Parts: sequence; structure tokens; C-alpha cells
Amino acid sequence: MKWGVVVFPGSNCDHDCYHVLNHVLGEDCRFVWHKETELSDLDCVVLPGGFSYGDYLRAGAIARFSPVMTAVAAHAKAGGKVLGICNGFQVLCEVGLLPGALLRNIGLSFLCKDVHLRVDSTGSPFTRTLTEGAVLRMPIAHGEGRYHADPDTLDRLEGEGQVAFRYAGADGEVSDATNPNGSLRGIAGIVSSGRNVLGLMPHPERCAEDVLGNTDGRALFESVLA
Repeated sequence: MKWGVVVFPGSNCDHDCYHVLNHVLGEDCRFVWHKETELSDLDCVVLPGGFSYGDYLRAGAIARFSPVMTAVAAHAKAGGKVLGICNGFQVLCEVGLLPGALLRNIGLSFLCKDVHLRVDSTGSPFTRTLTEGAVLRMPIAHGEGRYHADPDTLDRLEGEGQVAFRYAGADGEVSDATNPNGSLRGIAGIVSSGRNVLGLMPHPERCAEDVLGNTDGRALFESVLA
């Protein structure tokens, strides 16, 4: 596969993603500058975490108008795979490739810690090799990670198996106590109706090699390769 990691002004997890894909997994990967408009050589595009364009106005709001996002939208609509991590998830919602929005955390504080995620759907390339109900541990680092959508959209996401991950306890139970940012229904990640676009707030690239003491995040990348 050929991977591309988009670099916006303000991205700070682009090299982390590139490192996992190129150095850890040995995949063909290149950086994609935010002014590029041609992605036909890529199979999967990664929108990394960070603070694109300083996150002025709100997270992802300016990146939505970046030249590369027209190409990313075309790539997704043609069936190409797109993975949005943290700020990347916010951008995907802003550009309309995923429904809903990411709002300020319920406590209005930036959160940086490990959380547990329950795998709620295995119907996408990013989760296909995982086990439904399995619990993964990943770090979060965000100030605007509270997933929000209207009730009809939430019902549709749940009914059509588009909720990929929920915040949970180590035992897999979802509750207010295990929800770090107030996301509705504990949602931590969703996939598009076509299943080829995934957005999630936790950072799988930060827990993908033994030296970090946790390899749970590598499973998402390996699932795409499988």
C-alpha cells in the first residue's frame, strides 16, 4: 500500500504517523503538503493530530478550506481510505466527510492521558481484524474532543454500525465515569457510511511499538494492511 500523511501548518503528529507507517511497519509512505491537489498515487490518506492553522475559530475550521482537502474529499468519495486522528477527526467533520462535530471538552480543560476504548464495530478496513467488544488502551490529547450530533444522527450511526469506538472502562463497560470529555453516548470514533473513512480522537500512532510500552494502536494500521 501507499500511504500519505497530510501536513498542515500546525500539525504536530505528522512525523509520529510517518514513523509508525514507514519505520515500524515498513510501509511506503510520504508526506502530503497542505497545498497539494493530487493524491492519485495514494491508497490511504492520514490526517494527523495537532493544531492545524492554529485551530483558530475552532478546531479544523480553517483546514477544511485547505487545497488538499478537496483532493482528500475526492479520494474518499472514490472509495479511497482516509484516517483522521484527533485534529484530523475534527477536520473530517468540518469538511463533511463524517457527521457531527467535536466540541470543547465538558470540563473546558485540555486532556492528556491514557483511556480505554471498546471496539463497537468491525465493519471497516481499520477495525476488521479487531474483535467486537475488545478493549484497547490509547492516549488522548485534546481540548475539543466532545463528540456531538443530533439524536437522529446518533441513532443512525448506532443502527448502521458506524460507531467504531466508545470510551469505556478496562472491563469494557461504558459509563459517565469512563467518558473523559463528555462525548455523547461515549463515542470516541466513527466511520463513514461507506466504511472507508475513520475518525477518532485517541492517538493510535502514540501506542504502536514496544518501546512505548503499548502496541494497541498498531492494530488499526495492521487491520488496513490485512
